[in-house]
Amino acid sequence: MAREELTRLTGNGNGECGQGDCPNVYQTASGTFIVQGDVSAAFTPPAGEGLVEIPEAVLREAFRALGW
Repeated sequence: MAREELTRLTGNGNGECGQGDCPNVYQTASGTFIVQGDVSAAFTPPAGEGLVEIPEAVLREAFRALGW
């Protein structure tokens, strides 16, 4: 899946990263979410899964974008 196929919910220039490529939340056409953030080693996830760490402000921005 290409980034162009996703709806970017965060990073509209109002956050700490602006238009940069740091933590972001994207929504797919099927309604699921893709989260981009720093890789976390908090624990070892199951095979095929990964952990990322994103600031609370990024989630709040995504919720606002969705009207939640």
